Amino acid sequence: MVRVADPLPEPATTPAPADPVAEAARIGPAADAVSEALFARAAKVSGDAKAVLETTAAMAMDPALTSQAEQNVANRSLPASRAVFEAANGFADALRAAGGYMAERVRDVHDVRDRIIAFLEGVTPPGVPDLERPSVLLARDLAPADTADLDPSLVLALVTEEGGPTSHTAILARSLGIPAVVAVRGLLDAEGVGASVDGDTGAVELSESEVEVQVATRATEAEWDGVGRTEDGHPVKVLANVGSPEDARAAAEAGAEGVGLFRTEFCYLGADREPTVQTQRAAYAEVLAPFAGKPVVVRTLDAGADKPLAFLAMGEEPNPALGVRGLRVAFDRPEVLDRQLEAIAGAAADSGAEVSVMAPMVATAEEAAWFAERVRAAGIERAGVMIEVPAAALCAAEILQAVDFVSIGTNDLAQYVFAADRMAGALAELNDPWQPALLRLIGMIGEAGRQVDKSVGVCGEAAADPALAGVLVGLGATSLSMNAGSLHQVGAAVSAHPLTAFQSAAREATAASTPAQGRQSAKP
Repeated sequence: MVRVADPLPEPATTPAPADPVAEAARIGPAADAVSEALFARAAKVSGDAKAVLETTAAMAMDPALTSQAEQNVANRSLPASRAVFEAANGFADALRAAGGYMAERVRDVHDVRDRIIAFLEGVTPPGVPDLERPSVLLARDLAPADTADLDPSLVLALVTEEGGPTSHTAILARSLGIPAVVAVRGLLDAEGVGASVDGDTGAVELSESEVEVQVATRATEAEWDGVGRTEDGHPVKVLANVGSPEDARAAAEAGAEGVGLFRTEFCYLGADREPTVQTQRAAYAEVLAPFAGKPVVVRTLDAGADKPLAFLAMGEEPNPALGVRGLRVAFDRPEVLDRQLEAIAGAAADSGAEVSVMAPMVATAEEAAWFAERVRAAGIERAGVMIEVPAAALCAAEILQAVDFVSIGTNDLAQYVFAADRMAGALAELNDPWQPALLRLIGMIGEAGRQVDKSVGVCGEAAADPALAGVLVGLGATSLSMNAGSLHQVGAAVSAHPLTAFQSAAREATAASTPAQGRQSAKP
């Protein structure tokens, strides 16, 4: 067991620099060095890990952060380290006040802050130490950038005192196949040198002596033949979530039957102007290419909240998580959506993939119909929507009259159902995908799909849980979409029992009074 050191102590406000100009001039090179180091790490990995490291690297070189820190030196005579500390904390406080998705970026800002300060002070930045043998990591929290390139052969499990089950750190750990248990209160006050961790139940036991390294494994790849179906032949597509060409290639190699969620934001993030139709078309075609002849669901631009785009000039909002994000951006800028749909249609023709398109953050049947009309006008046959808003779940029957399919984003749906920020460790239990209230909503959506014989997918983190996958199938899910590393485990779990067993398990889970009771009673 290895305990990850806490962040560096708060830098002192004194002594005042003898030469403020020279002191301020140290900040830019330090930020550049941190950014270069993160980009170098990003070059060695792929998929979600690469995206996280590149995003953090870009944050380190943000001129707004550097400029504010330099002003703190020039105007307030602060040492460079303290100037960076206060500048970063100002940005973090604004994000925290915004709540929701914006608040999820606070941990990243603190991570960048600490790395720049460590460079300025000539010390090792906080984070995961070099591991000499397989270990369980214990930490107050771990930045996504530190999680992104963990070595699964050395990190047996990750346990944190803070964070939430659908935080980016937890999601990255699971994508690497590392069991992650978060929001364990009192973790760092507990004594022990050994640890046993159950990533399925969240049980963590510390012991006063070292324990023998043992890793429990789930179903092996040989137990799934690559065809998504229950034991009695009921079809359930096992699909991948992708957000880059690297993700798509990894998913295809892992045996995904298609893509249930293609996030298109990679084409826009960091752009100071809208990418042209041709640029988008080429980028999308590269992602679609590994799935020629297979189904791919493309999600249109999910901007806003934690994904502000400079060229949209959306301005400030009192609560971005409840503001203009997802499809709502297109209501005032339909031409941006239309150009993206034109690019998607072209990329589908170029790649040969069987492309459907869905919109994020849809709340009403009227919005769904508006979107579907534009999709079909662009020459794309199948239009669907994400169900992430409780109103959409409650009106699923009406929404399915307007579109061809729906896909449930369980991360957002849980956050909005329980009014619980998914980054708040104290509220982690409310964001547990086994929450009976969340499962009952999913069951309502599944029943609406059955009534009209239309597809109901699940593409949130819940779909990657082999134990929960069967319950989702029993609730009416016709496809499950997840990170590439979970495909075989979920495929094997779905194929292990008949549909009737999963329907029985779903009834048990939705009738439970707590997530723990549901897990225990819903075994097929």
